Amino acid sequence: MNLATPPQRLLSPAPVRGLPADFRWGVATSSYQIEGAAAEDGRTPSIWDTFCRVPGAVEGGEHGDVACDHYHRMPEDVELIAGLGVDTYRFSLAWPRIQPGGRGPANAKGLDFYKRLIDELRGRGVTPWITLYHWDLPQE
Repeated sequence: MNLATPPQRLLSPAPVRGLPADFRWGVATSSYQIEGAAAEDGRTPSIWDTFCRVPGAVEGGEHGDVACDHYHRMPEDVELIAGLGVDTYRFSLAWPRIQPGGRGPANAKGLDFYKRLIDELRGRGVTPWITLYHWDLPQE
């Protein structure tokens, strides 16, 4: 695939009077709210995993163990994002996936997930915008 020529999107944002020509249209997520796979490929518990298990802290005792299962459904999710016609996707990194235990070497499987996500986005003509920290740190 030639990344210099992005694939056609289903929709294209129409210019809006009063906005700069280079205005970016995008959508955003946070890792804990969508990824799931809380105990896979080396990911360790996060501060959110711990907080969500405090009785009464979260309505209904909900947690992100599965969430939207983005970790397993990422290519299909990116297809949906590209189909919206946006040109930018802001997502956050799950540090318990990248650096389990809070220190030591990076987890190759965690880094690979984000590399595949970035490649998938670029291949669909969507610019990845990464948030380094969105309240998702290893519990340690």
